[in-house]
Amino acid sequence: MLIKGARPYGEGEPVDLLIADGVIAEIGAPDPPAGAEVLDAAGQVLLPGLVDLHTHLREPGREDAETIATGSAAAALGGFTAVFAMANTSPVADNQVIVEHVWRRGREVGLVDVHPVGAVTVGLAGEKLAELGTMAGSAAGVRMFSDDGHCVADPLIMRRALEYSTALNAVIAQHAEEPALTVGAQAHEGERAARLGYTGWPASAEEAIVARDCLLAERAMARLHVCHVSSAGTVDVLEWARPRADGRLSAEVTPHHLLLTDERLATYDPVNKVNPPLRTDADVRRMRTALAEGVLDCVATDHAPHAAQDKDCEWAAAKPGMLGLQTALSIVVRTMVEPGLLDWRGLARVMSERPAEIAGLPDQGRPIEAGEPANLVLVDPAAEWTVRGAELASLAANTPYEDMRLPAAVTATLLRGRITARAGRII
Repeated sequence: MLIKGARPYGEGEPVDLLIADGVIAEIGAPDPPAGAEVLDAAGQVLLPGLVDLHTHLREPGREDAETIATGSAAAALGGFTAVFAMANTSPVADNQVIVEHVWRRGREVGLVDVHPVGAVTVGLAGEKLAELGTMAGSAAGVRMFSDDGHCVADPLIMRRALEYSTALNAVIAQHAEEPALTVGAQAHEGERAARLGYTGWPASAEEAIVARDCLLAERAMARLHVCHVSSAGTVDVLEWARPRADGRLSAEVTPHHLLLTDERLATYDPVNKVNPPLRTDADVRRMRTALAEGVLDCVATDHAPHAAQDKDCEWAAAKPGMLGLQTALSIVVRTMVEPGLLDWRGLARVMSERPAEIAGLPDQGRPIEAGEPANLVLVDPAAEWTVRGAELASLAANTPYEDMRLPAAVTATLLRGRITARAGRII
């Protein structure tokens, strides 16, 4: 295949890339073999394929909301070549059988590399460590463990998980939420939630757990990844802890926490209900600068599809979460690239290179150079598109960006040299 006229990282003059046997064979002005497929990039931006550390694919158990097939399609259309599927399925991915099922199903679909995340505790109950070693040694080769959706609240259980993970070369990803502070919580604790009568979710519930876990991980010399940071105070904690962690601490922010605020509460629309909740303008501004400065390492979607009956109801009964895979790149362009906080190379760092490093993926997030795997995404930076939930590839339609005009469009995604998505269609 010949990719003709692409601009790697949006820099310099357009170049041609020859793809052969799943790798970038040559960059410049290669002479393609007769009959080679040509992908005309027309000067568009070429980036390494995106990597998402935080996705909910709902299979097994809630195939009415999402399947590995539909989630993989959404990922490919969003420019992703690797995703990590969280463990809060039904049954929970807390053993070898379930993680190998998710891994194998992802390979069968073949649109994106699906890496299962193993649960830290049995049944996400927070009471007993799951079979971390067995999952790490399985065919799925699990290297990230999380009880996401629940916090590993017991400090002794968390300490043991961190200690055990060091022998597995694994990372523990924490959903930071002190449960005693968030009983019945519905929205960010502040003026808007109080005015509407919603029980508040205080920022300190996140900050306290992150501070505790940073200390536990430091003592255990373990790798800790903080999921979906939402509070400016958490950034303060990470700034303090990072020099002490010797490279073993990482953190992610979601696209929705880069764009949306608790002003959305006034809509009463549960599509805006998410955990952790949408917070204030000041928090959003701090998320953006922290991502630009590297205090936050990467963007992760927390793609959370829900069936209509779980979202089209009163706020208190609605499940938290929103779609993210197909809108993530455009949201990061809107919040980080357009204001000048990141350039395209910086976007590649936070959406591909750094997540791949955190997860230890040797074939993702690689430089666009000859000899490297052809996991790539082509982006039209001048395009605009309107979000329509019903037109997204997910089975669910719970996007908070309905009818929003967004910048930049993924025009093609390649997984090991094979086009998986092109012009908005799965190939």
